[in-house]
Amino acid sequence: MKLIRTAAAAAVLAAACAACTSSAPPASQKQRPAAVANIRLVSYSSCDDMLAGLRENAVKSVGPYGFGGGMMPYGDMATAENADARAAKDTGGGNSPEHSTTNVHEAGADEPDLVKTDGNRIITVHQGTLRIIDTASRQVTASLKLTDDQNGGYAPADLLLQGDRVLVLMQNFEPMTKDRMIADYVGAMSSKYILVDLAGGQPKVLSTIKPQGSHVDARLVGSTVRLVTRNQPKIVFPQARGDVSEEEMKKVNQNVVRQAPIDAWLPKVEITDASGATRTDSLKCERVSHPADYTGTSMLTMHTLDLAQGVTASGTDPIGVAADGDTVYSNGAGFYVASNPRWWFPIPWGPADAGRPRSSATPAVPPEETEVHRFDISQPGAPRYVASGKVPGRLLNQYSLSEHEGNLRVATTQATAETSSSGVYVLKADTMAKVGEVTGLGKGERIYSVRFMGPTGYVVTFKQVDPLYTLDLRDAAAPKVTGELKITGYSAYLHPAGDGRLIGLGQEASEKGRTMGTQISLFDVSDPANPNRLSQLFQKNSGSEAEWDPHAFLYWPKSGLTVIPLSSHDVGNGTSESGAMVLNVSDSAVTKVGMIKHPMIKQDQYSYEPSIQRTIVIGDSLWTLSEKGFQVNDINTLAEQAFIPLS
Repeated sequence: MKLIRTAAAAAVLAAACAACTSSAPPASQKQRPAAVANIRLVSYSSCDDMLAGLRENAVKSVGPYGFGGGMMPYGDMATAENADARAAKDTGGGNSPEHSTTNVHEAGADEPDLVKTDGNRIITVHQGTLRIIDTASRQVTASLKLTDDQNGGYAPADLLLQGDRVLVLMQNFEPMTKDRMIADYVGAMSSKYILVDLAGGQPKVLSTIKPQGSHVDARLVGSTVRLVTRNQPKIVFPQARGDVSEEEMKKVNQNVVRQAPIDAWLPKVEITDASGATRTDSLKCERVSHPADYTGTSMLTMHTLDLAQGVTASGTDPIGVAADGDTVYSNGAGFYVASNPRWWFPIPWGPADAGRPRSSATPAVPPEETEVHRFDISQPGAPRYVASGKVPGRLLNQYSLSEHEGNLRVATTQATAETSSSGVYVLKADTMAKVGEVTGLGKGERIYSVRFMGPTGYVVTFKQVDPLYTLDLRDAAAPKVTGELKITGYSAYLHPAGDGRLIGLGQEASEKGRTMGTQISLFDVSDPANPNRLSQLFQKNSGSEAEWDPHAFLYWPKSGLTVIPLSSHDVGNGTSESGAMVLNVSDSAVTKVGMIKHPMIKQDQYSYEPSIQRTIVIGDSLWTLSEKGFQVNDINTLAEQAFIPLS
């Protein structure tokens, strides 16, 4: 999901929202800098003011099939998350072996993932059951059933770990009902957060939090988690009829919106404590802010939970923004939520008519703009609103954002029906006002990966060949392209590998742009004016989950050990295989060490190799996770040491 904004005076609004609490062209050929708005969120003055504003904007957004009817995403909807791996010696308690941790974007802002470890124990949730594995004995020492199979038992779950407390983040699709049309079923997911105490060896549930809406993302800083959810108004529209025109249906739906109560927009959160007692809180009108331009069809809610304290009298202390959002970025002190205000492009007919030509009334695709809201989370409690900004174009993912020395760098691709190009915009973090930009990157292409490292930026664009651009961002007012490397294929994920080195993971491609299989490249970026590729490893007809989910990417700086999940297929005989490819990345080359594979899974008349989802270093062993269980291999020889089934 993504977010929104507006213009106004800074000092007045800070108080008001406290409660809401191809080749780079030469300089002579560059386009005029695109206008970047300085915008702010404002609080509603009352519940009546809020209801009037939401109704007014939602009426403009509703169509003959409701808010979601016939709406199709437009533009590139890539949602891969890039992440910055780090070796960890600090632990959740006691002495523990040296170990890796979740591959995150920024150190100090932990991200939810399928598995967590403190070196002494590994925690994961499989088919609705939380399990604790002792890394010394390599045994499951405790388990706790969190759901039944009919209520999300097979839904994936992410975790956040702090000391002896783990927060389980679960999502599940809401059941279809006769009142819910397929057209209104866009993004219909429910979320549940379960706080579990691991002390004493036997896990127990301390509280369960069920917010209305779908989970967007979360960050853990210290012991405090900030969670973002998104929900649409709870408004049921009449079933469309074939004997009623679309214009008449739209008017009927507009009248339904005009009569909707405030509770249709204000999300509730249900909190159950360890004794089973349940209470329901609602987002308060005075804790909701809004941009000047918004649709009234989405509400973002930010919840705060201190894992050490658990749920207190203030519940999750929620604040809301009447906007859409799908990208969260944090460096530990700042918390950013970004959105495109026109994320959904409406098609003016229902699902049953999806094959017919568009009418002349089909609206043009509006310009793509990314709006970014900054919140301060450097102190305990709910996030405090700071400022908002807007830039042209669309983000790829959270790694398109990076705060450094008081400035936020934002990389976007701006596309029209005729062409596209990309740019990097620099905003002052405390005001979100634009201070500089460099545009015109990759004409006719889009961004495939971004990495900011201190005062330097790396941007990969692709259509047929892969320009890797190096950017000098030391002067925030005058960022510039310093170098460019054109190679076939592209890197979907970039990872730092020591001074002057950069790992690229993506796809090799023909000169016409047809992808051919996984490639891992080692780039020398020590000379910003002359980036070059030192080494490439190519695996034909293959792909890696780490291309779109870098939590699956492991880089161990101590030895250059690198592990990625890999799935490949043989077109000739129709076979496929899955495993984890182990690599060594030195100062000058990428070499393949071997493959780790898990035992086959047998189902009925066929069997298959399970995909490996995560890899962890613990001491002298590599732990890999698949749907079948954990396998332990020697880090040097790759000899199998143990297998711990999860079923």
